[in-house]
Amino acid sequence: MGGTGRMVWRAAPVLPLLAVVVLLAVPPPDGGPGGTGGTVADAASGLLVVYTAARLLRDRARPLSRTAAVVLGLPVLGVCAAAVASYDPAASLPGVVRYLQVFVLVPAAVVLLLRDRRDFRLTAWALVGLALAQGAVGTVQNLTGTGASYMGEDVRAVGTFGATDVMGMATAVAYGLVAAVALALGSPGRRGRAVALGCAALLLFPLVVSFSRGAWIATVAACALLLVLSGPLRALRVALVAGAAGVVLVAGLGVGSQPVTERVASISQVTDAPDRSVTDRYTMWAAAVGMWRSEPLTGVGLKGFPAYRDARASLALSSGSDTAGAGRDFARQPLLSPHNMYLLILGEQGLLGLLALAGGWLALLVCGLRRLWAAPDGARPGPGSAGRRGAPVDCGLVAVGLLGWQLVDFAYADIGGPATVLTSLVLGLAGWWALEPGARIRAGDGARGVGRPRSAERGGVCPAPAGVEGGAVHG
Repeated sequence: MGGTGRMVWRAAPVLPLLAVVVLLAVPPPDGGPGGTGGTVADAASGLLVVYTAARLLRDRARPLSRTAAVVLGLPVLGVCAAAVASYDPAASLPGVVRYLQVFVLVPAAVVLLLRDRRDFRLTAWALVGLALAQGAVGTVQNLTGTGASYMGEDVRAVGTFGATDVMGMATAVAYGLVAAVALALGSPGRRGRAVALGCAALLLFPLVVSFSRGAWIATVAACALLLVLSGPLRALRVALVAGAAGVVLVAGLGVGSQPVTERVASISQVTDAPDRSVTDRYTMWAAAVGMWRSEPLTGVGLKGFPAYRDARASLALSSGSDTAGAGRDFARQPLLSPHNMYLLILGEQGLLGLLALAGGWLALLVCGLRRLWAAPDGARPGPGSAGRRGAPVDCGLVAVGLLGWQLVDFAYADIGGPATVLTSLVLGLAGWWALEPGARIRAGDGARGVGRPRSAERGGVCPAPAGVEGGAVHG
């Protein structure tokens, strides 16, 4: 068997996971004005769960540690309570399925399928590849005026996701950029760092011309976190270089200078003549808070926001957002969510649902950071540390960076649209790094497959650091 054949054979167990990433490049079907149609990536994520369950039954292994089962299973509590207490339980059933898919089943399948750091890196590079593909399409759309409509011009980069999901390409590109930065900071090899940095540089332009303020803010925050984790001096140097590059790109070369400047200025323009999208966003936020006040414990029920929105929103709320371009005629897209995941959960699932979901995400972040900093000095982030001795920490940086991006972005966006499957994959990557015992995720344990022996389980809130066992680093 040749080298390529061996690589394919070794990657075979995670091919269903990679297929989900690849299929996200397939343009979604026309779901109408609401954009509610399913995608092939959604179907592939369902098959991924079935495939993982079949392997678990075949191997007869305990699937998850107790800690992982509790953290990943917490959303079930809030989702089921909200569905049972809903005014229309039947209408909430699609929401139950969607929430369990995105926040429980697919993340758990990712945790179970990833066998070691090589599988993790392969998945991370797949995210970078998807981002490059979507970014290339988005760049062409911006330069040729074939994108979605923005300020009267068809210049908004939306990739293959279309005008009804303007956040789709921005999310995919931002994930790839953050993953590339993390791989560049944590990879031991000089060639790998150079390739990752090149990919990150290529993804900057399509992210800018996506005109997604939430993605911009989340990307800056996630990259700043990664730089701080890798060392303050490095963070300062990179910040200076990035600032200079931004000045040259926008001010010097005039790349999208006027629309980008206006978009950046609108981020803080919330009281003095804000644009329509800002007004709608804050009006829907207030409506979500009003729903929570009426049902503080369990909310108004899953999928209940559209039904209760108008009764609790002020007259400042418009009837919908305009969509056009990228192959679509002009249409009004209804405002079906508050564009804030935390407030959406609070309004539809109440305090119980918010504590269950956000509490699990916070646990993933804390455990991920703990593992990252508990690594031995030679493997810990810092100038010159990667590759000096011990195991590299690129996987930890990717997991923490992507999760940090998602938690910040959730303040400006929520689930919905084809890119939602990416969110579940990111939560799975974060869960693999944060929750799985060190004996499970050593690089040499790739042959173990789905599930793990009972002796591998550890106690405690956060398991031992990845690759660290008995004070030694397993490479």
